[in-house]
Amino acid sequence: MTKRLKVPKVPIGPFTQSGLAVLLGLLLGALLMVMFGYDPIKAYYWLFRGAFGTPSDIMETLAFATPLMLTAVTFAISAKAGLFNIGAEGQIYLGALGAAAAGGAITLPAGLHIAAATAFAMLFGALWALPAALLKIWRGVHEVISAIMFNWIASHLVTYLVVYYLADPRNAYRTVRALPGACYPILMGGSSLTAVIFVAIAFCIGIYVYLWGTKAGYELRLVGANPDSAKYAGISSRRMMILSFVIGGLAAGLAGASQILGRPPEWSLYATLGNVVTLGFDGIGVALIGRNHPIGGILAAILYGGLKHGSRFMEYHAGVYSELVRAISGLIVVALAIPEIVAIVRRRFKI
Repeated sequence: MTKRLKVPKVPIGPFTQSGLAVLLGLLLGALLMVMFGYDPIKAYYWLFRGAFGTPSDIMETLAFATPLMLTAVTFAISAKAGLFNIGAEGQIYLGALGAAAAGGAITLPAGLHIAAATAFAMLFGALWALPAALLKIWRGVHEVISAIMFNWIASHLVTYLVVYYLADPRNAYRTVRALPGACYPILMGGSSLTAVIFVAIAFCIGIYVYLWGTKAGYELRLVGANPDSAKYAGISSRRMMILSFVIGGLAAGLAGASQILGRPPEWSLYATLGNVVTLGFDGIGVALIGRNHPIGGILAAILYGGLKHGSRFMEYHAGVYSELVRAISGLIVVALAIPEIVAIVRRRFKI
């Protein structure tokens, strides 16, 4: 009787998986462009040249990436706790409102003003994140349902406050400008990147150290990875739930501040919320691309920022319609997120 030869399974590392996902996304995007009669080589050339071709372009890509690093943390840290927090969209609205109010309505010494306005924005974001966690704990309301509701409430509430209480008398379409002492310095002329990127990266690194270098971070990850073990170890899942939502709210609030105090030329919040809208939802995709890891989120945000900035060049120089550009970018993002989505499904259903 012949023995069947066993072929050893070769594990595929996360970088290899991400590389294959990028390749898949680019191939799908190229196929879509060919179907509509565009040259994918020319289009991708301008996409990557626009995103990373010159120092100015790189700076602009990083400016697009800055808030996404933070909203990715909002989703990632809740995922580590076994939750599905999609409330970053509403929390970034409140953070932007807090930054606009503290940055433009009060006067403080320069160094103190920028710190106070940033802290005010983070506090607003954290406070807006709390109700969803409390509803989950006290009434068993699923965090996805409550987060969606609070996102809509935040949208209408912030729009109302901007229009009726914080509007600039000279330009009613936006809030009063943040005072110079509350604005982060621009790093290079001709770009919209400011020193707020260092605050964002420091925050992400701090969350990494917290999750993998402290007892509290280990407890939070244990609650998400193995709730039964956490329960037997005496870890309060309720406390970890509140903690993950509060930290996520702080991150989203800081993302809101980055768009008001750290993104010229307006230094204000639009009445349409146009300079913060969708950044919370985009952060979910960035978090999945970065494998729900704070450092991975930084790299994923830079990639996503490159897609957002470079796609404008692809539209202008390669003639690809804007709707198709967004579809191609979406395909690449979805392809990149697939490995982490599969991993989440496997953990949830123990496949």
